[in-house]
Amino acid sequence: MPVPQFGTPEAGRAYPDRPAAFVVLERDGRIAVVRVSYKSGGSRLDLPGGGLDPGETAAQAAVRECGEEAGLRISVDEPFTRADHFFANQDGSTVNTRGAFFAARLIAEAPELKTEDDHALGWMAPQEALVRLDRESHAWAVAAWLRRERS
Repeated sequence: MPVPQFGTPEAGRAYPDRPAAFVVLERDGRIAVVRVSYKSGGSRLDLPGGGLDPGETAAQAAVRECGEEAGLRISVDEPFTRADHFFANQDGSTVNTRGAFFAARLIAEAPELKTEDDHALGWMAPQEALVRLDRESHAWAVAAWLRRERS
């Protein structure tokens, strides 16, 4: 199955590939989301996750990012879907995130892992996340997760 591409690139801007990993983590019927606050004001709502560090697997990045952004210790297996997204960061840099999406299991709350002060953990119903997540690729992954969970 081809990997879907989301987002619209701005003409004249380069979007280098950036491997990334994100998680759908469910607890008590709600999924984890992170509100990313901008220094200039405003925010966006994402699934926990982010770019792979050099030498890191997607699974390792998913676990690390969930700790750094949300203060949660998780485990993952294989990605349940993939989606790419043309994305402009708040600093103006652009990438094409090549996202692997994992269904995660919560091991423990681990506030000592949280290092990203501009990220705040929240929980919401998956159906609410479908309309509130800022990146179409994240909403698409939640829909794929819901279909998987309900089958």
